[in-house]
Amino acid sequence: MAKLFGTDGVRGLANGVLTAELALDLSVSAAHVLAERGTFSGHRPFAVVGRDTRISGQFLEAAVVAGLASAGVDVILLGELPTPGVAFLTDALGADLGVMLSASHNAMPDNGIKFLARGGVKLDDAIEDAIEKRLEEPWERPTGGDVGRVRTHPTAIAEYAAHLDSTLKNRLEGLKVVLDCAHGAASVAGPTALREAGAEVVAICAEPDGLNINEGCGSTHLEVLQAAVLEHGADVGFALDGDADRCLAVDASGRIVDGDQILAILAIALREQGRLAADTVVATVMSNLGFVQAMKTAGITVEQTAVGDRYVLEAMKASAHTLGGEQSGHVIMSEHATTGDGILTALQVLDRMVETGSSIADLASVMVRLPQVLVNVPGVDKARTHADEALAAAVGEAESELGESGRVLLRPSGTEPLVRVMVEAATAEQAQAVAERLADVVRERLSF
Repeated sequence: MAKLFGTDGVRGLANGVLTAELALDLSVSAAHVLAERGTFSGHRPFAVVGRDTRISGQFLEAAVVAGLASAGVDVILLGELPTPGVAFLTDALGADLGVMLSASHNAMPDNGIKFLARGGVKLDDAIEDAIEKRLEEPWERPTGGDVGRVRTHPTAIAEYAAHLDSTLKNRLEGLKVVLDCAHGAASVAGPTALREAGAEVVAICAEPDGLNINEGCGSTHLEVLQAAVLEHGADVGFALDGDADRCLAVDASGRIVDGDQILAILAIALREQGRLAADTVVATVMSNLGFVQAMKTAGITVEQTAVGDRYVLEAMKASAHTLGGEQSGHVIMSEHATTGDGILTALQVLDRMVETGSSIADLASVMVRLPQVLVNVPGVDKARTHADEALAAAVGEAESELGESGRVLLRPSGTEPLVRVMVEAATAEQAQAVAERLADVVRERLSF
């Protein structure tokens, strides 16, 4: 059997790959593994379960609840809530386990299951492996009063929104904000948190019907937000994804402010406040060179990781860093959250705007984005990417040509037989030319 757990839980086509039977079995197995590891020692265990707005979340939620309760775990249903909201309440309510049903920015037919340990943190890989190995094993079922109880938690959104607003230093009166909720899990929580913080909020794509999550909106379709910001004369706009763990922005003139620029704004703010641990921000190798240069100018060190928010989080934990993120809009502020939180990110940017009296365009101007070109080269032996001497020589030649005003990154895909060639340069024309030249070398040297 192929490995079920990926970098962000178990994800796939709902009722195809991710069935009710699998959801139930995973939940039972998780209960058994955590019990044997002493997680439930000395008390009656309980879990919290949340989901995004996909229609498939309803039957998957029922399956997860059935699995946990049949294994003797009490369950608190949080309803439709962002992933970071489930993480927060896992910790705040003292739950032994958190479960989030979401496929994040994926299209509606997909769904996923993510397990969170006590404290609202991602399960260790070793525990996920143990859960997978224990699937469908024989077990002694509790009966009578030993089965789990199930109840709802109607104040989940209010508690989460209050937590988000408690992180602010300033009220947000006077700011007009457009918030694209992607018809997802933040459709109520996002506007609630911003309005209670004082902002005037125009909520768009906040009418989920179970089928329209991420459909032509949210952080993967910013043109909807750009148009709305201009239409309403807003100061700024923010776009979330389906489970609201990422956030991108648009300034008052409709220009996109990406995750690198948002990370730069927050890093400089935290450093000025003495809250940026070791004056270091964690980012991935895909962060724009302009971000790295801006941080150097600001006296901030950039620690770079492999692509993926899990690697950013691992690096942050290892060195107790307080800020990390990705170009895609995953921003992790460990003072306030255990995972990326799109609503929190938006609030913190707004807080900085109020504190400085600056527009988001002015704040983002600390970073000048270098033109970046990405070329995917399919049908090649990606395993030889870093071993081929001729390819290495071509990369070296390109790097010499670009100097300090650009860079080259060759990255084998983690899931497909292709190599990604990324080039940044002083001009878009130079970046395109160098990328295409290197892509030709990759085809010549690594083709099967």
